[in-house]
Amino acid sequence: MTDWGRRAGGFTTIAPGDEAGGKENRQGESGIAIGAVAPVVTVNDLEGKPVDLSTYIGKQPVVLEWWATWCELCEALLPRVKAAHAAYGDQVASLGINVTVNQTPARVRKYLGIHRPPFRTLYDDRGTSIRAYEVPTTSFIAIVDRQGKVVYTGTGGEQDLEPVLRQVTAR
Repeated sequence: MTDWGRRAGGFTTIAPGDEAGGKENRQGESGIAIGAVAPVVTVNDLEGKPVDLSTYIGKQPVVLEWWATWCELCEALLPRVKAAHAAYGDQVASLGINVTVNQTPARVRKYLGIHRPPFRTLYDDRGTSIRAYEVPTTSFIAIVDRQGKVVYTGTGGEQDLEPVLRQVTAR
């Protein structure tokens, strides 16, 4: 089991196949509560400039993913994130929050250049969003509706984001 045997930066990393978070999608089982008001915190971007999540939250639906370059589940999830962005990207803000454990901005930039995830990348070097959203692991996704309420949380490489994105984008 590769849960790294310890808590790192406020969350536990889980490798594919582990009981707690393998390929099976875990919805609403951990992290911030469904129905909670999404915390509006400030997280740096890769250049160290602060990004206030209030720019997005409460104005439009938002997909937040906490990820790392070494996260196998995040890599498995990437095609689903790309498909969701292709279908809903014009109606939903997508933010990928790098957890910064064993990461550097240069390593993250290199990964972005190769894999081209469809989200604005933030670099949570202070753990602000990790604490606010009670992020349990990498591959954690929280979807926030237009009113600023958390309507979905999940972990794992096979999360089905389409139904909830259809719901939050319906008028």
